[in-house]
Order: sequence, then C-alpha cells, then structure tokens
Amino acid sequence: MGAIATVIIGVVVLIIVLILLLQVVGRLLRKVGPNQALIVYGAGGTKVITGGSHFVIPLYQRAQDFSLELMSFDVAPSQNLYTTQGIAVNVEAVTQIKVRSDEQSIKTAAEQFLSKPQSDREALIRLVMEGHLRGIVGQLTVEDLVKDPESVNGKMLKTVTPDMEKMGLEVISFTIKDVRDRNDYIVNMGRPEAVENTKRADISAAIAARDTQIQQANAAREAAVAKSAADQERVRAETESLAQQAEAQRNLSLKKAAFDAEIKRQQATADKAYDIQSNVSQQQVIAEAIKVTEVEKNAQIKVQQAEIQRRELELQATVQKAAEAERRRVETVAEAERQRLILEAQGQADAAKARGLGDAEANRARGLAEAEVVRARGLAEAEVIRAKGEAEADAMKVKAAAFHEYNQAAVLDKLLTGMPEMVRAIAEPLSKVDKVTIVSTGNGSGPNNGGIGANRLTGDIVNMVAQVPALFELLSGTRIGDLMNNVPSLASQDGQNGQNGQNGADNANGNGHKAVAAINGKLNTIESTPPEN
Repeated sequence: MGAIATVIIGVVVLIIVLILLLQVVGRLLRKVGPNQALIVYGAGGTKVITGGSHFVIPLYQRAQDFSLELMSFDVAPSQNLYTTQGIAVNVEAVTQIKVRSDEQSIKTAAEQFLSKPQSDREALIRLVMEGHLRGIVGQLTVEDLVKDPESVNGKMLKTVTPDMEKMGLEVISFTIKDVRDRNDYIVNMGRPEAVENTKRADISAAIAARDTQIQQANAAREAAVAKSAADQERVRAETESLAQQAEAQRNLSLKKAAFDAEIKRQQATADKAYDIQSNVSQQQVIAEAIKVTEVEKNAQIKVQQAEIQRRELELQATVQKAAEAERRRVETVAEAERQRLILEAQGQADAAKARGLGDAEANRARGLAEAEVVRARGLAEAEVIRAKGEAEADAMKVKAAAFHEYNQAAVLDKLLTGMPEMVRAIAEPLSKVDKVTIVSTGNGSGPNNGGIGANRLTGDIVNMVAQVPALFELLSGTRIGDLMNNVPSLASQDGQNGQNGQNGADNANGNGHKAVAAINGKLNTIESTPPEN
C-alpha cells in the first residue's frame, strides 16, 4: 500500500508540475493579431512581430503590444485661421492615420509612441496636422476654401506626409468638413450669385411667360384657321352631299323610267310570245297528230308482223324443221365421210410413209378429204337457205292476204278508235306543265279573242282538238264521210252520212273537252296578270 501511495503522489506531483510548466510557457509565449505588433526588446536587440507569436525569454527579454489600428480624429483648431485675404475663418476637418506596415516604420512609431496612451498619440498628431493646416489656409483665399476643397486636401496630404513618415505614420485621408467665419463673409460671398441667380430666374420666368403667351396666341390663331377650314370643309361636304342627292334623284328617275319602258316592252313581248307560243303549240299538235298516225301505222305493222311471225313459226314447225333435220343429216353424213376420208388418207399416208412416199400422198389425200367436206357443207347450207326463202315467201303471201281483207269499215273503225288517243297525245304536253302565267291586256270581248286568261287558253285547246278530223283528212286525202258511205251497213242511211261524220267529229270534240278538263285538273296555278297601264 505504501508503494502505491508513493506512486500516486508522484503522479499527482508530476501533473501539478506539468500544469505549472504549461502556465509558465503560456506566459512566456506571446501572441499578437494582425492589427497589433509585438515589440520584443532585450537580449538580441529589438524585434517586431506582427500577426504571430514569439517566445520571450524571462529575465533576458521583454515584450510590449503596439496597436496598428487606424486612428480617426477631427482636426479643428480652436483659434481662428487667417486666409491670404486676412479673413479669420474656422476650419473643421477629419483625418485617418495609421502606422505604416513595414518593420522599420513600426520601430520608428514604437520609438515615438510605445509608452504613450492612444489619446496622447492622437493629441500629438492633431497638433502637427493643425499646424500644417494653418500654413495651408494662410496661402489660400476664402473662395478657394469654399469652392475648391479638393485642392486643400491635396496640399494638406502633400505637406503632412513627410512629417508623418518621420514618425512611422501615413495619412490615409484628409477631408474638410466645414468652413465658417464670424463676419458672414462666406454668406455675403454667395449673395451676388444668389441675386444673379434670382435675376436669371426672373428673366427665365418672363421669357417663359412670353413664350407661353406667344404659343397661346399661335394656338388661338391655328384654332381659328382650323375652325375656318373645318367650316369650309363642312360647307363643301354639304354642297357635295346636296349634289349627290340631286344626282341620285336624277338616276332614280332615269332608272324608274327605264324600268317602266322595260315593263311595257316585256308586256308587248309577252303578248307576242303568247301568239308565237300558240302557233308553236298548234305546230306541236300537228306534229303529235302525225306521230299518232305513225303510231297507228306502227301498231298495224306490229299486228301484221305478229301474223307473219305466227306463219313463220308454222313454217318452222313444218318446212324449216324438216330442212334443219335434213341439213343435220347431210352434215352428219358429210362429217362421217370426212372422217372416213381423213382416216383413209392418214392410213394411206402412213403406208406411203412406210414405203417412202408418205408425205406427198398424205397431203393429196388430206386435200381431197377437206374439199369433200367443204362441198358437203355447202350443199347443206344451200338447202337450208332454200327452205328459209320458201318460208318467208309463204309469210309474205299471208300478210298480203290479210291486207286485202281490210275493208273501209275496218279502216274507219281504226280511225275512230285511235282518235281519242290522238287527242290525248295532243293534250299530253300541256298536262306536264306545273304552272302557267298568262299576261293579258284584258281586251277579250271580240268574237275571235275567246276571252282572257284561262278561258282563252281553254278555248285555244278546244280549237286545236276540233281541227283533228280536218287534219286527218288533210294528211290521208280521204273524207271521213266518204268512208262511212262506203260501209255497207251504213249505205242505206242516205242523208245521214254527213251527220255521222259530224257526230264523229263531235265525239272527238267531246274527248277533247275531257282532255282539257284533265289538263285543268293537273295545272297547279293559273295566274292571270293584267299589265299595268
């Protein structure tokens, strides 16, 4: 236990010794910042340490901190400063001074201020600055101090710098803050300029007022000119407007007169067009009648052709079928003969070929066989043509006999039966009209006018239908009354033939009236528009 206690005590003593040693070393190791300098003097001479540390040997060396920070203070001499004009002025300035950064300057400054406090340093430097400022002010005028302070600053820096360098210092800046005097010299110095400025201001105001009045007058004149021009433009525009109105009225009157003339011309054209259209309609009626006659003839031809076809069918059933059978028999025989000859020719050709004469003999035999076939086919076709010709001749005979049996009664029956169809064909074009517009003068009281509007149109259609019998007689060259006189059943009725013909015409007219009624039923709109006077 005693040994352990001895060890512990020894360790504690060692720790205490180390702590004391560290404290001693800490005291001997001096450190300074960048804004300070450590002045070490003693054994080894004077040393300057800036922004670092240095171990000071006890008893042999001593160390002291020296501030390198910027010093800023006012330079305001309490006594008046006199200018070259003899005027007493008070000048207030501010300056910034610091110790130079080189080691020699720091040593020089330390020689001057190391043992002095900061206030004593500033007081000493201020005295030097005030002395130089007094000398510079004595070389200048008040105007120079007031109007050109930069020159004062430059001269001050130039004058003070050598003295400051001797103390290890440098002047960073020197600036005059204020210049005053007790006699109001500086204030009065600005009065002439103030008066001049006032005068210039008054002159400028007067000139501005004059320019304003001139501009107002010019503006008023321009406004009057513009108003006059506007009035002239308005009068001119009103005049042009009245002229345009008069011209428009004249054009309206001319156009109205032209329209009235055009209306009258169109009315006259419409009247002429109606007459022309009536003539065209009559021509169309005649053309349709001719077409009806052609249709009737075509119908008769179709009946006769049907009879001929029936006869042809009978002939085909008897003669042509026999001829066709004979033709097929002949063709079959000819084909068999051709095949036989071909086989014989081929056989002979093969035999001849075997004997060395195949080519020539085979060609001759084949030519003979083909010639025989052609002859047989020609005979068969000739037989068929002959049979067909005989059948057509018989059909023509039957047709001639049928035409011979047609007497005048049959012709009259065909005529009377087809007359309604003829009237229908006449009315058919008009039945397809959707709308009819009639322009009439209203003068329809005469015996030949047939009324106005739809009445005149209906009368014209009836007149066209009534002309159908006369049209038939004109085209055929045969009177309907003569046909009826030649009919045996009507021959005993003397004196009635003309009446019967008239009845046929009346029937045609009746059919015509029915057709007109049908047309009137199909017309959507019939407008009768009398022309304006």
